[in-house]
Amino acid sequence: MTDLLKVSGLTKRFGGLIAVNDVSFAVQEGEIVSIIGPNGAGKSTVFKLVSSFLKPSVGEVRLRGERISGLAPHIVARQGVVRTFQETTVFKGMTVRDNVIIAHHLRARAGLPGFYLGSSAARRDEVEFARSADEILEFLGLGSARAEIASTLPHGHLRALGIAIGLAANPTILLLDEPFAGMNQAETRRAVELVRSVRERGVTLLLVEHDMTAVMQISDRVVVLNFGQKIAEGTPVEIQRDERVIEAYLGSEDETIGI
Repeated sequence: MTDLLKVSGLTKRFGGLIAVNDVSFAVQEGEIVSIIGPNGAGKSTVFKLVSSFLKPSVGEVRLRGERISGLAPHIVARQGVVRTFQETTVFKGMTVRDNVIIAHHLRARAGLPGFYLGSSAARRDEVEFARSADEILEFLGLGSARAEIASTLPHGHLRALGIAIGLAANPTILLLDEPFAGMNQAETRRAVELVRSVRERGVTLLLVEHDMTAVMQISDRVVVLNFGQKIAEGTPVEIQRDERVIEAYLGSEDETIGI
């Protein structure tokens, strides 16, 4: 496997506060990599830097060797780095299917005037987006819910819809912000299998997550942050045995990460 995403020396300062301090790691094509750490460790800031929602104070992010840090977020998304958000950002008054169709417009060939005037290019886009939306919903097990209003979905299905919206942008690497948050054990098991299936679809995944059971089940590698710095990186087994992680992240041995 080769490095798809390379993060080098990322630092982000907010005035006198250093939220992220000299963080480096790489994500190889086809991997599932999780970023973990205590609250305030800098995980969400790293996500925003990778997806270009924030510009780094120092350091850079490269996708397949090309620098993407500092570009506008929609340009980075078009290049293949797409993120979901911890909050379920869907149009809750619209149907499930329409939410996914709208998310395709990042890939539109027709411009805004074309959609307004109903040009032939816009009509072709609309047909293709509807076909793709149906395929994504079937793939994620949401086909039977396509006509439902998003606000009526249970929590697990809302999370799956968030992933569907991300897939509509045709990502090379999909950044998932706490995909298992607020789920019970059964929902988490289904969501873990869902994320694995997304990887099997050919999408590389980078996660921020607090659910250690899910992280250890799903990750090829884990990056651990504390106070904005990377303190460990390795396989789940290596992270479970790392004294720095046990002390800094958990404070003591804890069976939730399998120790």
